[in-house]
Amino acid sequence: MACLLLTALIWGFAFVSQVQGMDSMTPLFFNATRFTLGALSLIPLLVWRRMRSGGVAARDEKTLLDNRMNRMSDTLNRSLSTALLLANPVIVGLICGIVLFAASTLQQYGILYGRSAGRAGFITALYIVMVPLLAFAFFRRRVSVMTIVAVIVSVVGFYLLCITDGFGSITLADLLLLFTAVLFATHILVIDMIGGRVEPLTLSFVQFMTTSVLSWIGSLIEGSIDWTGVLQAWPAVLYAGIGSVGIAYTLQAVGQQWVPPTRASLIMSLESFFSAVGGALLLGEVMTVRGYIGCALIFAGTLIAQLPARLSQLSEPHQPEEHH
Repeated sequence: MACLLLTALIWGFAFVSQVQGMDSMTPLFFNATRFTLGALSLIPLLVWRRMRSGGVAARDEKTLLDNRMNRMSDTLNRSLSTALLLANPVIVGLICGIVLFAASTLQQYGILYGRSAGRAGFITALYIVMVPLLAFAFFRRRVSVMTIVAVIVSVVGFYLLCITDGFGSITLADLLLLFTAVLFATHILVIDMIGGRVEPLTLSFVQFMTTSVLSWIGSLIEGSIDWTGVLQAWPAVLYAGIGSVGIAYTLQAVGQQWVPPTRASLIMSLESFFSAVGGALLLGEVMTVRGYIGCALIFAGTLIAQLPARLSQLSEPHQPEEHH
């Protein structure tokens, strides 16, 4: 849980660096540099793991993989060959990386047009509410009454925050961030379904490299590579790269090995709160009273969405934890 709480803190303040980076860089080029840094920051850890993989660690990793293979979800119902492919860290990392590329690119364009760390943080946080909705739509997982209440509360919050003068007042930035929330919810479910079968550090490295390569390709196509812009925004690039990508996404992958996805999303929903704190402290952002009420309702909705899982876990008899 501590891993996921630290993830929320880092991600929340990363919205500040993502706003600052847009002063001198394009979204694709900013993501290309920060995800490259994130991937490179993992190389020392990968080398260290490689050096100790000849002993007990190798046997532990094999046992871990065997255990995870044995716990494959019945909802996948796939052939053995497909299951083996989804146990391959490169394949899993590529899948996660493609979803992460789409989500991070859309989010960065939303931040470019909106220029508000706190607003972006709370709209993005709607992915917490969307996780159970997407789980129902694609995996037929039951949707509780509390989830429906959470959706209603969050929609009202989004309305108060973004629709201030009729539906025509909703901005392109708000719509982009709303679709970003859908993609980040998808990313969480993908990690939950197939990410648990591979070692989290390897998964993080492959998905970061995938996102980085796709972002570099996009930057080359649009001709937005500008190293002067990097020098102007280097603190933002370093924080967003090494902190938000290299450290936080790895902590997320590690944390989700131990914490169920619904509880994980509950902890990480604090990201929106930290984004507003960071925007106020470092960027001097101030919202209207209506905006703050909207943010509060969105945050309340993300908390309500987690109540069914928390109550279910409390009602279940205690089971000994499995140590990896």
